[in-house]
Amino acid sequence: SSFHDAVSPVMEVPHGNDQTLYLFSILRDGLSYLALCPAEVSPLLILEFLHRVADIFADYFGSPTDESAIKDNFSTVYQLLEEMVDYGWPLTTEPNALKALIRPPSVISKIHSVVTGGSNAIVSEALPSGTVSNMPWRAAGVSYNQNEIYIDIVEEIDAIIDATGNVVSSDVSGSVQAQSQLSGVPDLLLTFKEPDIMDDCSFHPCVRYGRFEADQVVSFVPPDGNFELMRYRVRNSVLQGFHPPLFVTPQWSFATDAGGEMAGRVVLTVGVRSMSSLILSASRNKGPIAVEDVSVTMPLPKSVKTADITVNMGTVLYDEAAKIAKWTLGKLDSTKKPQLQATLKMEGTKKPEANPNLWLAWKIPLASVSGLSVSGLSVTGETYRPYKGVRNIAKSGKFVVRGT
Repeated sequence: SSFHDAVSPVMEVPHGNDQTLYLFSILRDGLSYLALCPAEVSPLLILEFLHRVADIFADYFGSPTDESAIKDNFSTVYQLLEEMVDYGWPLTTEPNALKALIRPPSVISKIHSVVTGGSNAIVSEALPSGTVSNMPWRAAGVSYNQNEIYIDIVEEIDAIIDATGNVVSSDVSGSVQAQSQLSGVPDLLLTFKEPDIMDDCSFHPCVRYGRFEADQVVSFVPPDGNFELMRYRVRNSVLQGFHPPLFVTPQWSFATDAGGEMAGRVVLTVGVRSMSSLILSASRNKGPIAVEDVSVTMPLPKSVKTADITVNMGTVLYDEAAKIAKWTLGKLDSTKKPQLQATLKMEGTKKPEANPNLWLAWKIPLASVSGLSVSGLSVTGETYRPYKGVRNIAKSGKFVVRGT
């Protein structure tokens, strides 16, 4: 991922005599998605479409959608791209409409393809019902015995932390993820306690934008299944005094060994801060904060020949070719004091010019950076009363700890 971050998402490539091609790229689950355009177009349109393609693949094949998932389902991938792109322009990108055209792969379809030697992509001849209505995201005739909708407010924190633990810069982007299993054609109204916290909002096509502009409420007829209702950025005024929930203390040292070659030693200490600026949900159990899915990615200098890495907690995987160590800790609280120690043998006698930066990943359920919360979720247009669940999740985005 550090290599991909050095590559611009939009590149100009010379082609022929005085011609230019535009190459767009994103990285998802270790796969690069590329799009080539012969003329200037809106970059955000192409990048958003590539992300939508990756989202559809994850919906069809499960997450992570890596190289093996694409190879195992190549015929379905081909059929999806046929429907999603028409003569170079995005066409059908709604999951419900695509699933009505191309069924997701199942165990039975895979067995059928092995027995017959054919494709496991089952393509419908009929148009999906949504394509001829004014709600292409909503399938017709949806029915459930148990009607329920779940809302997750997920906030991702991008931050740069210096080696002493001080926050150099931070930015928070949020999304409202929904899982809808509602019969018929329900009309939903979602209201927030402090909508002024949100800035630069963008919405799923199902949202009535004029209503949000006028009243700062989200009125919509939801798609069926999982979808992203909206995205937003947290205003900078809310982020003043942000303190991350974790700390990482890197200690690097280099010296010449008895043979005259450079050798290094690294000690990483990770811990949960007793005081954090995160706002915890009222439904959360009292007690110390438990941080989930904790991992530290540590690139090593390219001059490293061998690395002997030990940890007192979790597991560590070292990619010798890429010179990257990933330390997976899982769940962590303030009572645990994990530590990583590494002894490095280097090529040559020169000390590295700078200590590498560390990448920290974590997630805390029932916590928020901004304190944004739902004040109401009402359903009209149907007679049933659905079960409704709402929760907050705070997690790391690009969370970098400087090595120097």
